Amino acid sequence: MGQESFKWFPLLVVSFFYTSVRCSSVEQKIYVELNSTVPCVRLLNATHQIGCQSSISGDTGVLHVLETEADLDWILSTGPHPPYMVVMEAAFFTNSTMMKMKNSSRVAGVAVIRSNTGPTEGFSPHTTCPNQNTGVYTEHYGPELANCNNTVWNPLGNGLSYEDFAFPIFSLKDDNQTQVIRKCYEDHNMRVNGSTPQYPLCAMQLFSHMHAVTDTVTCMRRTDLQNSFSINPEKLCDPLSDFNVWTSIRPLNNSIKGHKENESVVIVAARLDGRSFFWDIAPSAEGTVSSIVTLLAAAQALYPVTLEAPPPRNIFFTFFQGEAFDYIGSSRMVYDMENSKFVIDLDNVHSLLEIGQIGLRNGQNLWMHSDPVSRKNTTVNKQVADLVANIKSVASSLNLSLNEPSATQALPPSSFQRFLRVRPVPGLVLADHQSSFINRYYESLYDTATYLNVTYPPDLSPEQQLEYETEAAKSLTQVATLVARSIYKQAGGEDGFLNNITADTKTVAKLLYGFLIMSNNSWFSSLLPPEALGRGSILESSPPQYYIGLRLDNTVKSVSRFVQFILANMTGTVTKLNQSQCQNPKDVPGESKDLYSYSWVSGPVSANGTTDPYCVRSSVHLSKALSPAFELTDYGSKEYSTWTESRWKTIRARIFLVASPQLEMMTLGVGVAVLLVSLVVTYFISSKAELLFSATRESPNTTY
Repeated sequence: MGQESFKWFPLLVVSFFYTSVRCSSVEQKIYVELNSTVPCVRLLNATHQIGCQSSISGDTGVLHVLETEADLDWILSTGPHPPYMVVMEAAFFTNSTMMKMKNSSRVAGVAVIRSNTGPTEGFSPHTTCPNQNTGVYTEHYGPELANCNNTVWNPLGNGLSYEDFAFPIFSLKDDNQTQVIRKCYEDHNMRVNGSTPQYPLCAMQLFSHMHAVTDTVTCMRRTDLQNSFSINPEKLCDPLSDFNVWTSIRPLNNSIKGHKENESVVIVAARLDGRSFFWDIAPSAEGTVSSIVTLLAAAQALYPVTLEAPPPRNIFFTFFQGEAFDYIGSSRMVYDMENSKFVIDLDNVHSLLEIGQIGLRNGQNLWMHSDPVSRKNTTVNKQVADLVANIKSVASSLNLSLNEPSATQALPPSSFQRFLRVRPVPGLVLADHQSSFINRYYESLYDTATYLNVTYPPDLSPEQQLEYETEAAKSLTQVATLVARSIYKQAGGEDGFLNNITADTKTVAKLLYGFLIMSNNSWFSSLLPPEALGRGSILESSPPQYYIGLRLDNTVKSVSRFVQFILANMTGTVTKLNQSQCQNPKDVPGESKDLYSYSWVSGPVSANGTTDPYCVRSSVHLSKALSPAFELTDYGSKEYSTWTESRWKTIRARIFLVASPQLEMMTLGVGVAVLLVSLVVTYFISSKAELLFSATRESPNTTY
């Protein structure tokens, strides 16, 4: 009996495989999967949840393309086939349209076709007062300036990114799959001469169910309970986090935390991140990249002169991560400084200059913003005035025009505000706007290279584009030179060396290309370690995205990695260490892991296609950009950022044809009838089995 059963086993395996293949084939014939999609996801803070999600089994609706106001009326009131899955061009993705859909039970989801250029009137899904609850201005500090009472910084902000939608919203690339969707709609759903479309209809299904609900306090409490009592705990959300990048012209002992005796530092800062309405789409050209590029170019220009003629004060370059979400990176660095967990403390800070949005000046003025409240202190006011004078004196030699806004105007949203929450540090924020942002696409998917005027002649190859000096590159080079010379002067450097400090336009051009056009280029490749170029490479044929995201498996965001290694190559020294020594410098006499970091980088590609790796010694380091609220387990903190991102299992979009309800009910009825008949027949055969299947026995006495 066992052998007989065993003979059937191969047949069962073959049958199962055949059935699986057939099922897969049937699914592919029914559904068209949409691959070039990006969802809006759920984010949470101490008090709210924002973003979007679908039901656990996905949301389905009849497809309708929104092209006119009449289409909107059809979707929200007169269309006979609700709920609808709305496909719209970016021009219709406005606050008023989305609020009407949010308040309607006839909308199952939205798919937005994103274009390369934004609306001419501007579009910003952020609020009008970014980070208003975690800046320096409160009821206790400059109450007349709190909540943007004095200046509305982002007047085009419509707040869409901070709404909570109960249905999924996806972004679609304007490519071949979008044409497939349109064809399906035109063939099956489009009204002809006002007539109602007939079944079968084209439908769309979106999957983006989020695990977290309510707020960060609830989510983290549930996650902590699972970690404590569940054998297989499942996280519901994670804090937004990554790393800050910092370096100094004189190395600081990173193994010894807290105050450094006889050390005075001038901090120069920029932000690393941005965001938009959709998950991990954040081009942030003006909002972020312009300041990153400027600060990197300034650091490169300063480095050789500081070796030749070191200024009395140390110069500390830092790039803060997570600033779009209530200043995650800067608040963490300040917290660590306060608690002697960082390489320096606040007593070591002499002054601060932050590079804000500076990419759109187009020959216009630059503005030096300061804090009017702290300047009421005579000592602070004098130090700020000295910094202003230093910058203006440098600007005059470069034929740049700099101005200060009204003495009663608040600081714009900036990392500098987190330092001022602790003590009155003298400082300025350098920006291209006097009051309200001139960036019409602040924190949106349209803040792109094109908007920053980083464009190239059509006949250039990628390698030629990498070297091409755009107008934006020339403009930012001037600003980088201004920053480098001003900081050197602020640090006490001699005026005679200022003319030796000049940013390189070619370098700025390469940085803009890598950060805004394509990170997978020969220059970026030469500056990264070999492991970053192989399997799982962080280089892509597109620009990096600047959303901070989650730090899963101890990974570092690609933007932070790029800045880390570019800065190391710009301000470091090439050594003669081999790969083994570079990766284990503590075993090499004269090298110090406490003072320096060591990077084994790929090097440029030679004519025969090989690379010549080398070891770079620099003082570039990473530090945590995780809100102190999560270290203190104060998930409802009003002092620090509490932003988390929900976990999810499936992000998916597909279209298919749906039959009429009558046909579906008829199919169900036929299926039930067949089932009942089968049961009756089976019962009859089972009850008469002895009669139907009995064998006739022959008499043993039969003779032949």
